[in-house]
Amino acid sequence: MPADPAAKPDPSRELLGAYLEHLSHQRHLAAGTRRNYHQDIEVLFELNPGVALERMQPQHIRRSVAQLHARGLSGGTIAHMLSAWRGLYTWLTRHRGHSANPCLGLRAPKAAKGLPRALSPEAAGRLLDVPAETPPDIRDKAMFELAYSSGLRLAELVSLDLAHAEAIRRDAEVTVTGKGGKTRSVPVGAKARAALEAWLLARALLARAGVPALFVGARGERIAAGVVRARIGQWAMRAGLPVHVHPHVLRHSFATHVLQSSGDLRAVQEMLGHSSISTTQVYTHLDFQYLAKAYDAAHPRAKKK
Repeated sequence: MPADPAAKPDPSRELLGAYLEHLSHQRHLAAGTRRNYHQDIEVLFELNPGVALERMQPQHIRRSVAQLHARGLSGGTIAHMLSAWRGLYTWLTRHRGHSANPCLGLRAPKAAKGLPRALSPEAAGRLLDVPAETPPDIRDKAMFELAYSSGLRLAELVSLDLAHAEAIRRDAEVTVTGKGGKTRSVPVGAKARAALEAWLLARALLARAGVPALFVGARGERIAAGVVRARIGQWAMRAGLPVHVHPHVLRHSFATHVLQSSGDLRAVQEMLGHSSISTTQVYTHLDFQYLAKAYDAAHPRAKKK
């Protein structure tokens, strides 16, 4: 239907058109990016029918965010839209004389924090039981066994020195310095100690003389975190695991399996090096999920007909 020539021009639409031209010709944004900005601003118009851009107040923006949240949009999606609205009003205040930006100081609802992914005990066993015959594989097995046995962060694992190996031999525990300079000591299990002994015998074939690092890469220097990430992904493929595995999954698996066995949240907190028990409590949700699956599988009244 053709536009009515007698219809009055919409000042807000004219301003939007000028802003989109600014994005194209001044900021040189790609057509797809410009289209995304346009769509996000159209949502603001939709949520505030009849409200001109210059009359938009913080309460309008807050109400719009609340409506989007009620629709089930994620915090990240809402934050993206709010950023587009804020950019429009920043341009309006700088170039069109608007008195204030109603989006300033407003934030999107926080996105729900996903639960850390952990391997099942069976999957962890498959990963760690991959045969290790070459020096790099023997090294990998020692690294992964130690990470899973003691819940080490990747940075803690690659920072270990030969002196740590001596302490593991002597005390069956490893002392590391984690986030915030916080030091903790964690037990090291028998399989991890055996894998470490095998690596210490093979280490001389890879390490350069005088290098103190416990785990070294192909050049004989301290192994890089990126190499560890790549190697564990390769191991997961060799083990036939259907999920992507990264080093932190071993830490999550350690915490989940210890909690499933002991139920001692405080002990898990200390071994992980968490400053707050609330950080560790996420693993109680994983534990509940595990128990719920076990219940569904085993309880005669839970099975589907």
